[in-house]
Amino acid sequence: MMTQGVPPAPPVPPIGPQFDPNLIFLNDGGPPIILLIVIAALTATVIILWPIMRAFGRRLEGRGATDPALKADIDHLHARLAEVDTLQSRVLELEERVDFTERLLAQSQQPSRLAAPAQETDR
Repeated sequence: MMTQGVPPAPPVPPIGPQFDPNLIFLNDGGPPIILLIVIAALTATVIILWPIMRAFGRRLEGRGATDPALKADIDHLHARLAEVDTLQSRVLELEERVDFTERLLAQSQQPSRLAAPAQETDR
C-alpha cells in the first residue's frame, strides 16, 4: 500500500494594503472620477494633436499649401539670378577686352621706350 504525504500548504499572501483593480469599477456602483479624467485627457489630446499631426504629415509628403507671396518672391529671385548670370558673362568679356587692350598698349610703348634713350645720346 502506498502512503500519501501531506499536500504542500498554499503560499501565504503578503500582509499590508494592496491595490485591487476590481475595486475601481465596483466603487460606489460606477466608474470613479479618475477614470473619467483619464478618458477626458486622452480625448482632449487627440482633438488638439490631430490637426497638427495631419499638417506635419502633409509637410512630410510635400503636399503642403504654398504661400502665393512666397512663390512670387522665389520666382523674382530666380529672375534676378538669371540677370546676374548674364551680367557676369558680360563682365568677363569686358575683362578680356581690357586685358587685350593693355597688352596692345604695352607692345606699342615698348619700342618707344627703347628708342628714347638712343635719341638722347644722339644729341
